[in-house]
Amino acid sequence: MCGRYALNATATELIEHFKLLSSLDFGPRFNIAPTSQIPVIRHKPDTGRVAQLVRWGLIPSWAKDPSIGAKLNNARAETVAEKPSFRTSFARHRCIIPASGFYEWQTVAGKKQPFYIHPTAPDTFFAFAGLLAAWKAPDGQTIVSTCIITTAPNAVMEPIHDRMPVILQPEQFDVWLDQQTPGPQEMLKPCNPDLMNAYPVRPLKSDGPECIEAMDCGQ
Repeated sequence: MCGRYALNATATELIEHFKLLSSLDFGPRFNIAPTSQIPVIRHKPDTGRVAQLVRWGLIPSWAKDPSIGAKLNNARAETVAEKPSFRTSFARHRCIIPASGFYEWQTVAGKKQPFYIHPTAPDTFFAFAGLLAAWKAPDGQTIVSTCIITTAPNAVMEPIHDRMPVILQPEQFDVWLDQQTPGPQEMLKPCNPDLMNAYPVRPLKSDGPECIEAMDCGQ
Protein backbone atom coordinates (compact mmCIF):
# COMPACT_ATOMS: atom_id res chain seq x y z
CA MET A 1 0.00 0.00 0.00
CA CYS A 2 0.97 3.66 -0.04
CA GLY A 3 -0.32 5.51 2.99
CA ARG A 4 2.08 8.45 3.38
CA TYR A 5 4.06 10.54 0.94
CA ALA A 6 5.87 13.87 0.56
CA LEU A 7 5.66 16.69 -1.96
CA ASN A 8 8.15 19.53 -1.78
CA ALA A 9 7.65 21.53 -4.96
CA THR A 10 6.79 25.03 -6.08
CA ALA A 11 4.07 25.69 -8.63
CA THR A 12 6.79 26.60 -11.15
CA GLU A 13 8.60 23.31 -10.61
CA LEU A 14 5.41 21.32 -11.17
CA ILE A 15 4.59 23.31 -14.30
CA GLU A 16 8.06 22.68 -15.75
CA HIS A 17 8.35 19.00 -14.83
CA PHE A 18 4.84 17.94 -15.83
CA LYS A 19 4.38 20.48 -18.65
CA LEU A 20 1.29 22.02 -17.09
CA LEU A 21 -0.64 24.99 -18.37
CA SER A 22 -1.34 25.98 -14.78
CA SER A 23 -0.56 24.78 -11.28
CA LEU A 24 -1.10 25.83 -7.68
CA ASP A 25 0.98 26.58 -4.61
CA PHE A 26 0.56 23.51 -2.43
CA GLY A 27 3.38 24.32 -0.05
CA PRO A 28 5.99 21.82 1.15
CA ARG A 29 4.45 18.76 2.83
CA PHE A 30 6.48 15.85 4.16
CA ASN A 31 3.81 13.64 5.75
CA ILE A 32 0.71 13.68 3.57
CA ALA A 33 -1.99 11.32 4.83
CA PRO A 34 -5.26 9.94 3.39
CA THR A 35 -8.30 12.27 3.53
CA SER A 36 -5.97 15.26 2.90
CA GLN A 37 -6.52 17.62 0.01
CA ILE A 38 -3.73 16.86 -2.47
CA PRO A 39 -2.75 18.11 -5.94
CA VAL A 40 -3.35 15.88 -8.92
CA ILE A 41 -2.67 16.39 -12.61
CA ARG A 42 -5.40 15.79 -15.14
CA HIS A 43 -5.97 16.52 -18.80
CA LYS A 44 -8.76 18.86 -19.82
CA PRO A 45 -9.60 18.53 -23.54
CA ASP A 46 -10.10 22.28 -23.96
CA THR A 47 -7.02 23.43 -22.04
CA GLY A 48 -4.49 20.60 -21.58
CA ARG A 49 -2.72 19.47 -18.39
CA VAL A 50 -3.72 21.28 -15.22
CA ALA A 51 -3.30 20.74 -11.48
CA GLN A 52 -6.28 20.46 -9.16
CA LEU A 53 -6.75 19.92 -5.44
CA VAL A 54 -8.81 16.82 -4.60
CA ARG A 55 -9.42 14.59 -1.60
CA TRP A 56 -7.18 11.54 -1.13
CA GLY A 57 -9.45 8.54 -0.67
CA LEU A 58 -11.69 7.61 -3.61
CA ILE A 59 -15.44 8.10 -3.17
CA PRO A 60 -17.25 6.23 -5.98
CA SER A 61 -20.15 8.11 -7.54
CA TRP A 62 -22.59 5.46 -6.27
CA ALA A 63 -21.45 5.64 -2.62
CA LYS A 64 -24.13 6.40 -0.02
CA ASP A 65 -21.80 8.66 1.96
CA PRO A 66 -18.19 9.88 1.68
CA SER A 67 -16.86 7.82 4.60
CA ILE A 68 -16.01 4.96 2.21
CA GLY A 69 -13.16 7.10 0.89
CA ALA A 70 -11.13 6.56 4.07
CA LYS A 71 -10.77 2.90 3.05
CA LEU A 72 -10.03 3.51 -0.64
CA ASN A 73 -6.76 5.43 -0.69
CA ASN A 74 -5.15 2.66 -2.79
CA ALA A 75 -6.32 0.45 -5.68
CA ARG A 76 -4.55 -2.79 -6.59
CA ALA A 77 -3.27 -2.95 -10.18
CA GLU A 78 -4.31 -6.58 -10.44
CA THR A 79 -8.02 -5.83 -9.86
CA VAL A 80 -8.47 -2.13 -10.66
CA ALA A 81 -10.18 -2.84 -13.99
CA GLU A 82 -12.73 -5.16 -12.38
CA LYS A 83 -13.65 -3.86 -8.92
CA PRO A 84 -16.84 -1.75 -8.88
CA SER A 85 -15.16 0.94 -6.76
CA PHE A 86 -12.46 1.58 -9.38
CA ARG A 87 -13.34 0.22 -12.82
CA THR A 88 -15.19 3.30 -14.13
CA SER A 89 -12.45 5.64 -12.93
CA PHE A 90 -9.76 3.40 -14.46
CA ALA A 91 -11.54 3.37 -17.80
CA ARG A 92 -12.38 7.08 -18.00
CA HIS A 93 -10.97 9.23 -15.20
CA ARG A 94 -7.25 8.83 -14.61
CA CYS A 95 -4.78 11.31 -13.15
CA ILE A 96 -1.17 11.71 -12.02
CA ILE A 97 -0.27 12.36 -8.40
CA PRO A 98 3.10 14.17 -8.13
CA ALA A 99 5.36 13.23 -5.22
CA SER A 100 8.88 13.96 -4.02
CA GLY A 101 8.92 10.57 -2.33
CA PHE A 102 6.86 8.15 -0.27
CA TYR A 103 7.13 6.12 2.91
CA GLU A 104 6.78 2.44 3.55
CA TRP A 105 7.26 0.40 6.69
CA GLN A 106 9.47 -2.66 6.99
CA THR A 107 8.56 -5.11 9.74
CA VAL A 108 11.57 -6.55 11.56
CA ALA A 109 11.22 -8.66 14.72
CA GLY A 110 7.73 -7.34 15.24
CA LYS A 111 8.76 -3.70 14.94
CA LYS A 112 7.98 -1.38 12.04
CA GLN A 113 10.81 0.70 10.57
CA PRO A 114 9.79 3.52 8.19
CA PHE A 115 11.74 4.02 4.97
CA TYR A 116 11.69 7.03 2.68
CA ILE A 117 11.77 6.19 -1.03
CA HIS A 118 12.69 8.95 -3.48
CA PRO A 119 13.81 9.41 -7.11
CA THR A 120 17.46 8.66 -7.83
CA ALA A 121 17.76 11.67 -10.12
CA PRO A 122 18.02 15.02 -8.27
CA ASP A 123 15.38 17.72 -8.64
CA THR A 124 12.73 15.43 -10.04
CA PHE A 125 9.47 13.83 -8.94
CA PHE A 126 7.59 10.58 -8.91
CA ALA A 127 4.38 10.44 -10.94
CA PHE A 128 1.97 8.07 -9.22
CA ALA A 129 -0.77 6.55 -11.35
CA GLY A 130 -4.03 7.79 -9.88
CA LEU A 131 -7.77 7.60 -10.38
CA LEU A 132 -10.46 10.27 -10.02
CA ALA A 133 -14.12 10.14 -9.04
CA ALA A 134 -16.78 12.79 -8.44
CA TRP A 135 -19.39 12.22 -5.71
CA LYS A 136 -22.43 14.44 -5.31
CA ALA A 137 -23.77 14.98 -1.79
CA PRO A 138 -27.51 15.30 -1.08
CA ASP A 139 -27.05 19.06 -0.65
CA GLY A 140 -25.63 19.30 -4.16
CA GLN A 141 -21.97 19.66 -3.16
CA THR A 142 -19.53 17.72 -5.35
CA ILE A 143 -16.44 16.10 -3.84
CA VAL A 144 -13.68 15.11 -6.29
CA SER A 145 -11.43 12.40 -4.88
CA THR A 146 -8.48 10.25 -5.87
CA CYS A 147 -6.52 7.12 -5.02
CA ILE A 148 -3.09 5.70 -5.84
CA ILE A 149 -2.73 2.49 -7.84
CA THR A 150 -0.28 0.02 -6.30
CA THR A 151 1.54 -2.93 -7.79
CA ALA A 152 4.05 -5.64 -6.84
CA PRO A 153 7.42 -4.42 -5.50
CA ASN A 154 10.58 -3.96 -7.54
CA ALA A 155 14.06 -4.91 -6.32
CA VAL A 156 14.40 -1.80 -4.14
CA MET A 157 11.00 -2.21 -2.50
CA GLU A 158 10.90 -5.99 -2.08
CA PRO A 159 12.98 -6.06 1.14
CA ILE A 160 10.79 -3.30 2.60
CA HIS A 161 7.19 -4.05 1.61
CA ASP A 162 5.12 -6.23 -0.70
CA ARG A 163 3.44 -3.30 -2.53
CA MET A 164 4.52 -0.03 -4.13
CA PRO A 165 2.85 2.75 -6.13
CA VAL A 166 2.66 2.47 -9.89
CA ILE A 167 5.14 5.13 -11.02
CA LEU A 168 4.66 6.47 -14.53
CA GLN A 169 7.42 7.75 -16.81
CA PRO A 170 7.11 11.00 -18.81
CA GLU A 171 6.64 9.16 -22.10
CA GLN A 172 3.55 7.49 -20.60
CA PHE A 173 1.81 10.64 -19.35
CA ASP A 174 -0.17 11.46 -22.50
CA VAL A 175 -1.69 8.00 -22.88
CA TRP A 176 -2.41 7.68 -19.17
CA LEU A 177 -4.23 11.01 -19.05
CA ASP A 178 -6.12 10.49 -22.32
CA GLN A 179 -9.69 9.75 -21.30
CA GLN A 180 -10.46 8.37 -24.77
CA THR A 181 -7.95 5.56 -24.23
CA PRO A 182 -9.31 2.54 -22.31
CA GLY A 183 -7.51 1.69 -19.10
CA PRO A 184 -3.87 1.02 -20.11
CA GLN A 185 -3.28 -2.12 -18.07
CA GLU A 186 0.22 -2.57 -19.51
CA MET A 187 1.44 0.47 -17.56
CA LEU A 188 0.58 -1.00 -14.17
CA LYS A 189 3.99 -2.54 -13.51
CA PRO A 190 6.80 -1.89 -11.02
CA CYS A 191 9.13 0.83 -12.25
CA ASN A 192 12.82 0.30 -12.96
CA PRO A 193 14.54 -0.01 -9.55
CA ASP A 194 17.43 2.15 -10.81
CA LEU A 195 15.04 5.11 -10.71
CA MET A 196 14.65 5.08 -6.91
CA ASN A 197 16.58 4.95 -3.66
CA ALA A 198 15.42 4.10 -0.13
CA TYR A 199 16.77 4.78 3.34
CA PRO A 200 15.45 4.42 6.90
CA VAL A 201 13.97 7.42 8.72
CA ARG A 202 12.64 8.06 12.21
CA PRO A 203 8.95 7.51 13.06
CA LEU A 204 6.77 10.16 11.42
CA LYS A 205 5.60 12.60 14.09
CA SER A 206 5.33 15.87 12.16
CA ASP A 207 4.90 17.27 8.65
CA GLY A 208 8.26 19.01 8.32
CA PRO A 209 11.52 18.25 6.47
CA GLU A 210 12.82 16.31 9.47
CA CYS A 211 10.54 13.48 8.30
CA ILE A 212 12.90 12.69 5.42
CA GLU A 213 16.16 12.97 7.34
CA ALA A 214 18.13 9.73 7.15
CA MET A 215 18.34 7.83 10.41
CA ASP A 216 21.81 7.04 11.71
CA CYS A 217 22.50 3.32 11.80
CA GLY A 218 23.24 3.54 15.51
CA GLN A 219 19.83 5.02 16.38
